[in-house]
Amino acid sequence: MPTTALLALIGLSIFVIIFLAMRPQRLQTRAGKVLAFVGFLILPVIALTLGASNHLEHSKTTQFCLSCHEMQPYGQSLYIDDPEYLPAAHFQNKRMPRDFACFSCHTDYTMYGDVNAKLRGLRHLWVHYAGTIPEDIALYTPFQNRECLHCHSGARSFEENDMHVDMLGELEAQEVSCLDCHASVHDVDEVAEQPKWQGPPITGGHR
Repeated sequence: MPTTALLALIGLSIFVIIFLAMRPQRLQTRAGKVLAFVGFLILPVIALTLGASNHLEHSKTTQFCLSCHEMQPYGQSLYIDDPEYLPAAHFQNKRMPRDFACFSCHTDYTMYGDVNAKLRGLRHLWVHYAGTIPEDIALYTPFQNRECLHCHSGARSFEENDMHVDMLGELEAQEVSCLDCHASVHDVDEVAEQPKWQGPPITGGHR
């Protein structure tokens, strides 16, 4: 639901509540009780559900991920002018939707992962707003090959590579990692000094 429609729904709920608060005698009628039920319960629940859904979808966007200060170097890494640099090569060549670049490769992150991932997400919120952000940010668990294979598996360029074909079973079983060969991922310590591609900026993000 668009933001304007959601705001209209919230506004309608507030209007109903104020109307009934100013005319409490209406609550003595059947119509007034129905209106109160809708205004005090149905409309707020609908607005809360749709609002949560909107924000959940927004949390998948690159703009949202880079809105945290500590994530800005990772956004810069998408613009490194080096065809061998993995995040930049994927982002600049549109191998994933640029507006969802982070989520495309981290589909099991926080809200989108298991219970442990969700709990880690709550910890991230606490650290971001009230704790101390560590200098080195690292994954809690090894990067899963499925994040690569859900796009590359079935792609001609991937399956015509003999090495990929020979290792596919091991890759699917996570016996070897895609990062064993493709290790240049988000080298944020060096990102500021690297030459950058002058491509389109991420709306709301930082380069």
